Amino acid sequence: MLENILVYGLTYSGLYAMLAVGFSLVFGVARIINLAHTAFFMTAAYAIYSFVYLTGTPAWAAVLLSIIFTTILGIFFYHFFINPVREHETAMLIVTVAVALCLQELVLVFFGGYYRGVPSLIRGFVSVIGVRVSNQHLLVFGVVIITLILLWQLLMKTRIGIAIRATAQDREVANLMGINVSRIATWTMGISVFLAALAGAVVAPLYTLSPLMWLHPLVIVLATVILGGLGSIKGSFVGALILAFSEVMVIFLVPGGQFLRIPMAMAIMVLILIVRPEGLYGIYFEGER
Repeated sequence: MLENILVYGLTYSGLYAMLAVGFSLVFGVARIINLAHTAFFMTAAYAIYSFVYLTGTPAWAAVLLSIIFTTILGIFFYHFFINPVREHETAMLIVTVAVALCLQELVLVFFGGYYRGVPSLIRGFVSVIGVRVSNQHLLVFGVVIITLILLWQLLMKTRIGIAIRATAQDREVANLMGINVSRIATWTMGISVFLAALAGAVVAPLYTLSPLMWLHPLVIVLATVILGGLGSIKGSFVGALILAFSEVMVIFLVPGGQFLRIPMAMAIMVLILIVRPEGLYGIYFEGER
């Protein structure tokens, strides 16, 4: 049982971290609380289904096309719907929720409310420390690790990464130093949607596709970024580890734990926030940023 908790806890913590990092990145740079973030996760999964079953595209090509399609769609929504109201917090929240609901309704229109599935990219199983794990789970874990390492290198070693970090620290100073803050926000949104699309693409074979599949990841992502501290990438990693392992432990150790995993994750988040309201790595006062 302990081996199962370790293997599946690491797998789901990586998935949650990739979604939460994209969410935190957009908030840190553009101050956007993007509640449509996991709707793009859903869009990528349904895009794979469309490419595989409606056009006959091979699975790996369908993954690549779905990621490109979802990233372009996310930038389109940002440019035409989110960016015009970015300075108005309430309107921005309403618009992001509206975008998510529009994507949900479009899925309902084109695919109906039926449960669907997509084929595994890698079939078969292997034994990891005595636990039988599907190759698709291992693929998810490997993709997450490589993606997060490359993202870290992007943020730390490249000019665009330096511009993103400078904008996140102080937008006004970054603008005075010649950084095009609006362009950086667009780049950041593209990276965020790309991470959500990639997560949706590699996890789609493990999920049952439905028009509401974006809601559970959204709850977990919000809990993760709040627990770790809004805008903190390090906090997103730590929050993802805590919540993923708490979910997996409840599932394996508590009878009927499948139905208690979200309440348990929320309870852990609330307990930590009572002790530290700004989150584990957050900043309590905006003026201290």
